[in-house]
This record gives sequence, structure tokens and C-alpha cells, in this order.
Amino acid sequence: MASVSFKEVQKTFGKVKVIQGITFDIADGEFVVLVGPSGCGKSTLLRMLAGLEEISGGEIGVDGKVVNDLESKDRDIAMVFQSYALYPHMTVAENMAFSLRLRKAEKDMTAERVSRAAKILNLDALLERYPRELSGGQRQRVAMGRAIVRDPKVFLFDEPLSNLDAKLRVAMRAEIKALHQRLKTTTVYVTHDQIEAMTMADRIVVMHDGIVEQIGTPLELYDRPDNLFVAQFIGSPAMNVIEGVVRRAGDQVHVEAQGASWPVAPGVSAPDNTPVHYGIRPGDISLAAPGQGVRARVVVVEPTGAETELLLQVGQAQLVVTVHGRVEVGPDEEVGLVVDARRAHLFNRESGKRMG
Repeated sequence: MASVSFKEVQKTFGKVKVIQGITFDIADGEFVVLVGPSGCGKSTLLRMLAGLEEISGGEIGVDGKVVNDLESKDRDIAMVFQSYALYPHMTVAENMAFSLRLRKAEKDMTAERVSRAAKILNLDALLERYPRELSGGQRQRVAMGRAIVRDPKVFLFDEPLSNLDAKLRVAMRAEIKALHQRLKTTTVYVTHDQIEAMTMADRIVVMHDGIVEQIGTPLELYDRPDNLFVAQFIGSPAMNVIEGVVRRAGDQVHVEAQGASWPVAPGVSAPDNTPVHYGIRPGDISLAAPGQGVRARVVVVEPTGAETELLLQVGQAQLVVTVHGRVEVGPDEEVGLVVDARRAHLFNRESGKRMG
């Protein structure tokens, strides 16, 4: 196991700077997820750590040692790719043992490590099969087994679940998390799926346009996003955001938006008439008694069983509300909304930064 550090790391392709001076540390044994939209630079950062891309500037450290000039094979890092990258002419056992054979490891040690990895990943019965005889989830487990047998200092995962169907993704998510809890190896995991990030990470690094927007635990990012980008990226369904203006009357503060008054938590220091983005998560809005609360018109009702998701129209804005259980409302009906003021978020409309 090892710590990982990025210090002012940059990457340019021609005149395009895709990584813009990123600095953060990953602790020994930590599971860190790099998340962000396509093109934000997360996979490029991972490939630079792996030694598959050259660094244009800054330093990358592994276990306290700068690895900028080290070959990929000398960094003691194992990477699991999106495409599995298994050798079709080799059995599962041969695929898992291949990296050790290249290093001319002893046969007994190789067999012992393959056997141990196979037990961890429930691949014992599949060791003599070929990749074409495996399901997508089994192939991904073989790719993970190939990384495990190397016993590396750091595991890297580059969107390993994106080729799997939804049900299998959920199962593999749990397997990878359980694997980390068992092996305690420092892990850096790249995904664009923020649900994967929320459920798996010790800490999340949110990236956008080659910079780090925020680093924190999943719940820190969910509860106190630093800016509008993080607020709208983290959470599913996404946070509702509407443009409004702060109104103060003595100690009372609210936001005026879409012809309605929206509550704000006590202690918010925004001056009167400040233009803001008002954010509230779908689960922090509830339906009011008839004739009360903010008036809204039902557009779509989506029952999922345990919950019901409502798409509502308020003025010119559309909001998503998640209600536990089932509701007897239909399209074009009018409902009232009650917002949990303690869970409301204010962002400066000009800078997008959090207020209060």
C-alpha cells in the first residue's frame, strides 16, 4: 500500500491544456473516486499516474517517491480498464498469471497468488475457461484478478463498469468495494457516474474542465457543495436550481423566484436584493395540504414503487420532487409545496460560489 500525491500536475495536448495544475493527496489505503463529465480530464489524470501518459508539468508521487520519470512497469501500480483487455487465447488462470510470468516469478508463487485471487473473486470454477466463455461480469472479475495477483501498491480503475448492464453494475460496485475493504490497497477509481462515486468512495474528487471543483466525502459534497457545478452534478435526481433574488425584512430572509417566496435557513448573510441561484434537492420538498405552500402544476408522475417522482411546473421553471410512497395526483393537477429551509442552498448568481 502507498500514498499518492499530485502537485501542480498539468497536461497539454498541443495548445489545449486539459489538466490545469491539479494538487491533492490520497492517503495510504484510501478509496478515492475521480468523477466529472466526459472531457473533464479524469481519465487523463489516471493515465498519468499509471505512466501511460507523459506529464507536461508538476509532480506525481507514490509512497513519497516522485515517479514522473519512472516507466509504467516500474511504478508498482495495477490498472483495470473499461474494456477488460483479456487475451482471448489464454485461459482465465493464464490471463491472471501473465504479468507474473513476464516478471519470471516462481511458478509456485504464481500459482498460489492466482489461487488466492480466484478465491477472493469467486473464479475458482472458471480458471480453465477462455474469455469468450465468460459473461461480462466474469470477464471484469478476471481483469480485477489479474491486478490483484501483482499485489501492487495502488489499484487504478478506469470506468470498469460502464460496459455492464444496470443490474450487474450494482452487483460489481458492491464487489469492488468489498474487495477494497478486504485488501486495504490504495485505490483510485474513475467514473462519470456520480451514483458509483457516492456509494463507493471514501472521498470524491469532482473535476470539471481540467480543474478540481471540490474534494470531500460523499455526504460532504451532497450536503455542502462549494459551488453550483458540484451542487448540480452530485445527487440523483439532480438538485433543483432556480434564479431568484434575496429579500430581507428584519431577521426574516427569503428568496423571491418564479412568483413565489422560497424559505432560507436562518443565519444566511446574503444582502438584500442579491441575485442568487436557489437550490433545493428533490427529497427536501414535500407536498402541502390543499391551498397551502408554493403553488405548482403537475407535469409528469413517475411511480417507482417505494417512491414517486413528480415533475412540476412553478412559473417558468420545472422542479423535480421525490415523495416517499405513493400519491394520488395526476397531470395538470395543482399541488402545494413545502420546502425544508434548513436544506436550501444559495449560490451567487455571478460566481456560482456557495453563500452562507
